[in-house]
Amino acid sequence: MGRTVPAWQSALLSFVLLALFLGGWELASGSGAGGGAAVDPEYAALLGQAAASGGQTPFPKPSEIGLRLWELLRDPFYVRGTNDQGIGVQIAYSLLRVAAGFGLAALVAIPLGFLIGMSPLLSAALNPFIQVLRPVSPLAWMPLALFTIKDSNVSSVFVIFICSLWPMLLNTAFGVGSVRREWLNVARTLEAGTWKTAFRVILPAAAPTILTGMRISIGIAWLVIVAAEMLVGGTGIGYWVWNQWNNLSLADIIIAILLIGVVGLLLDRALGAVARVVAWQE
Repeated sequence: MGRTVPAWQSALLSFVLLALFLGGWELASGSGAGGGAAVDPEYAALLGQAAASGGQTPFPKPSEIGLRLWELLRDPFYVRGTNDQGIGVQIAYSLLRVAAGFGLAALVAIPLGFLIGMSPLLSAALNPFIQVLRPVSPLAWMPLALFTIKDSNVSSVFVIFICSLWPMLLNTAFGVGSVRREWLNVARTLEAGTWKTAFRVILPAAAPTILTGMRISIGIAWLVIVAAEMLVGGTGIGYWVWNQWNNLSLADIIIAILLIGVVGLLLDRALGAVARVVAWQE
């Protein structure tokens, strides 16, 4: 218990487990062909008729998914029309929406969290509103956003803003409110002003907690954008997944799930690296 495991051992075990999983999947899929490459309209219609008559849509094998993944990644940024764009372009659309909503949420949540953390009166006054609005699913805001904003892209950004707001707000307020009173007393003794105390004492002390909230927010934002794009359509990885479902392209759906997970991991690791730098500087 508590013993450090060498990185190569955990990596080797992960590789073995992945190989066993993919090997079992390949064997369980049998030797049937045609599982999951991009399905043309005629074939999709045939598959739909087969499913309606009690047949089954063939499930892709890992080898077929790998070939399709290579095909998609060879030219991920092509644009041949509104409904024919590479998967890299679709991920870029989603990332831009997440960046916009997440950035706006940070601009609102961090200053407001500072005020809440520094003012018990403001914290008590706003807490009922926060506790009522925080549990509401971000997608529940989508109909109102579409009705008032009347733009699907901006509505998606608004939904990301809503879902990113609460973790950053609450973690910032908690971090600011948890700053050691001794440090604040020293700043007061040195006659440091409010702004100087906030930036030189409170912000460095609360930074790890704030970044934790940002990591939680970015994960939720990336999760929500996929669902939002499925609702509003147009562009984005969520729309791409739904479009591939309409085409009965199961391999493309599995690839999209894999890429969504990888991008989410990279976003979390990026903010984790920033958090480590901040902790190291302290």
